[in-house]
Amino acid sequence: MATVMQKIKDIEDEMAKTQKNKATAHHLGLLKAKLAKLRRDLLAPPSKGGGGAGEGFDVTKSGDARVGLVGFPSVGKSTLLNKLTGTFSELLDLPGIIEGAKDGKGRGRQVISTARTCNCILIVLDAIKPITHKRLIEKELEGFGIRLNKEPPNLSFRKKEKGGINFTSTVANTHLDLETVKAICSEYRIHNADVNLRCDATADDLIDVIEGSRIYMPCIYAVNKIDQITLEELEILDKLPHYCPVSAHLEWNLDGLLDKIWEYLALTRIYTKPKGMNPDYEDPVILSSKKKTVEDFCERIHKDMLKQFKFALVWGSSVKHKPQRVGKEHELEDEDVVQIIKKV
Repeated sequence: MATVMQKIKDIEDEMAKTQKNKATAHHLGLLKAKLAKLRRDLLAPPSKGGGGAGEGFDVTKSGDARVGLVGFPSVGKSTLLNKLTGTFSELLDLPGIIEGAKDGKGRGRQVISTARTCNCILIVLDAIKPITHKRLIEKELEGFGIRLNKEPPNLSFRKKEKGGINFTSTVANTHLDLETVKAICSEYRIHNADVNLRCDATADDLIDVIEGSRIYMPCIYAVNKIDQITLEELEILDKLPHYCPVSAHLEWNLDGLLDKIWEYLALTRIYTKPKGMNPDYEDPVILSSKKKTVEDFCERIHKDMLKQFKFALVWGSSVKHKPQRVGKEHELEDEDVVQIIKKV
């Protein structure tokens, strides 16, 4: 373990003193690939016969979505968690993240294994010093292979049997060239592959695709203790992207934070309406915003429902409107009311 951590430090030191320019791009790309491999090995689960790495912690995944709270000690995570859990049941307070966790310090392996199962990360920051903590936590999560508020890079990578490295692009490149791509691939012992860019990708983007284990998830920055700062300071913080100001102790803007969590989870609430009864607004069926057809709704309720499906009646968010008769391919909207009509 110590040897791997020393190798990581040596590479980071070399990267820090290497000037970034076109001439050093392929060398830096090679170093980044070496670093990614070392961190992957460091954070991999220990072998059964190993020991000494410490036991992980298990949290059974349940519910429709999971939100993980991350933050340094004394930022109010526990208070915020206690205030929110009455409304949002699946919130996880991950063990305190420390600087260097991505390199195996503290409970790095355990944190990553749980954080990667979340659907959204809530980074809790102290309003007195939010920027410093924000950058440190982002660096640690990036080291875990967790990409915050990002989409997967628009590039294709395909191994092949022969033909060497074929590098093409449909856009102008400012970061990658054939020499850099070859250097990164060689570190992974890949000598034959097709690489096609459809965006101005970086060496890190290419490494992420080759590694194939990156997690892309939404993140909200909950800046806590805003009751301790001035209005002018609050206005400066308001310029941060993905930011939500709160005071957990005074319960300021907790509803706003919950609304933002729901927005970032991109879930759709669908209410059921049994025939001759009022809609059930207490227990909605939760669908992903990417899979929200009537067919998805039926499958979520029961796998055999589609066999009996004839058509569906759908009301908008207000049931005062007349229902619309639709087929199973119809896309539902948040807070629609649905009644399934079965075949006789």
